[in-house]
Amino acid sequence: MTPHAASPGPNYFRRALPGWRTAFLGALVWAVVMGGSALLNLLLDDWETPEKIRTVSLLFAMGGILAFPFGLFAAQLLSLGRRREVAFAAAFVCLAAATIGLTGGLYALQYRSYYAEWHAPALTHTWALQLVFTTLIAFYQFVVLGIRLYFPLGFIALFAASVWFARRRR
Repeated sequence: MTPHAASPGPNYFRRALPGWRTAFLGALVWAVVMGGSALLNLLLDDWETPEKIRTVSLLFAMGGILAFPFGLFAAQLLSLGRRREVAFAAAFVCLAAATIGLTGGLYALQYRSYYAEWHAPALTHTWALQLVFTTLIAFYQFVVLGIRLYFPLGFIALFAASVWFARRRR
């Protein structure tokens, strides 16, 4: 740790917790932007049916609403007592990882629920293998096909949120 970094202690994690207003309002804005990014891309691609466009957009919005508080907490944890450049990088990486990870996780849950009817009975060895591999395939599919729905609007929002995080008083 650098001499300027905050030292871990009993209050270290508490100091990294975002305020409830910031977490709540940020999560709402992040959800709208992430869902809007997916919606815009799907509409521009003339994709599938309106119902499927709505479902995917809501999935991205739900991923965003869940991801923002976690990403913000992780970014604050990594950047406490450090310079603005570190805060920007921490926010960029943590918000991106949380958003992609939690949205991918929601996608994996939906994917798994769709294929569950063809899987072995619950809690068997075969079922466990099917659960693991179905989840891994869903994450892979999300990374290959889903991440593109964050560009360019989601990427611009990620950059803006990282700048906001680095500039605000912590």
